Amino acid sequence: MNVNLYNFDLPEHLIAQTPLVNRTKSRLLTLDKISGDVEHKQFEDFIEFLQPNDTLVLNNTKVIPARLFGIKKHTGAKAEVLLLKNLANDRWEALVKPAKRLKKGSIIEFGTLDNPLLSAEVQEESEMGQRVLKFTYKGIFPELLDQLGHMPLPPYIKEQLEDRDRYQTVFAKEEGSAAAPTAGLHFTESYLNKIKDKGVTITYVTLHVGLGTFRPVSVEEIQDHKMHSEYYEMSEDCARTLNDSVKSGGRIIGVGTTVVRTLETVAIHQKLGEFKACNGWTDIFIYPGYELKLVNALLTNFHLPKSTLLMLISAFAGRKKVLRAYEQAIQKEYRFFSFGDAMFIY
Repeated sequence: MNVNLYNFDLPEHLIAQTPLVNRTKSRLLTLDKISGDVEHKQFEDFIEFLQPNDTLVLNNTKVIPARLFGIKKHTGAKAEVLLLKNLANDRWEALVKPAKRLKKGSIIEFGTLDNPLLSAEVQEESEMGQRVLKFTYKGIFPELLDQLGHMPLPPYIKEQLEDRDRYQTVFAKEEGSAAAPTAGLHFTESYLNKIKDKGVTITYVTLHVGLGTFRPVSVEEIQDHKMHSEYYEMSEDCARTLNDSVKSGGRIIGVGTTVVRTLETVAIHQKLGEFKACNGWTDIFIYPGYELKLVNALLTNFHLPKSTLLMLISAFAGRKKVLRAYEQAIQKEYRFFSFGDAMFIY
């Protein structure tokens, strides 16, 4: 399957640069995956598509200030680090700039010239600017990261957020992501309470978003693309909720592609209706031809051309239906990607 089948012309001005002040004021495009019918709503109308027997699954990962700016020891050259994956024992997988000058053995220091608070040694090199870094420091690493780090906004966003919470969901809890699960950014606490009051069950999984969010599909045939692995976790409470939902015949609605990847990974490794608490790493790649085993409907944002995210949502409703819906979204100037509007596929 050729990657160009997932290409479309996206005017640059439709890629949202800033979040809306009122989270629930986003627009909402709905797509019936059977008929292909499209409706244009406001996100506040999302609750109308929910039923009392539904289970809404959210990703409670929390973005860490994973972007660090430092200097290369001995030369004073500027260096940038984006933390992606905690490998334990103060070792992290990361992206670095400039990659050509940060070879094995290089040391990067963060803080002031007179008093670097944190240093990282490059221990391993790999392609596309990836490195394994070993950090040394005095104190508590998360506190130093909070002091020195910046929120890792996607590269197409040129403005810096003064309020870090604008790139966090209101239910963010488990620290570890290099990017936000952005479909969840539309929700407020009061709106979630309205959903609960309707009789909808809400539960949470964790998937720490890593390199996959930043890596484009660079091969012609999508089946040749390699997804980067990301850590996921399902609690006992979530497993019990999913078991009850499957037994009752209710819909399981994923909020965001990260939730879909987590739930489908669990569904592959465990029997439907017999879920248990679990954790691990997933590199699942979902695109048309994949049959969804657990997730019945999906709330997501609008994605970029040729992205694995666009391929995932095409597995729900079919590529042609999704791209026709995207044509309407572009005509009506919906906001795309992380800070953009929402789409509900059901």
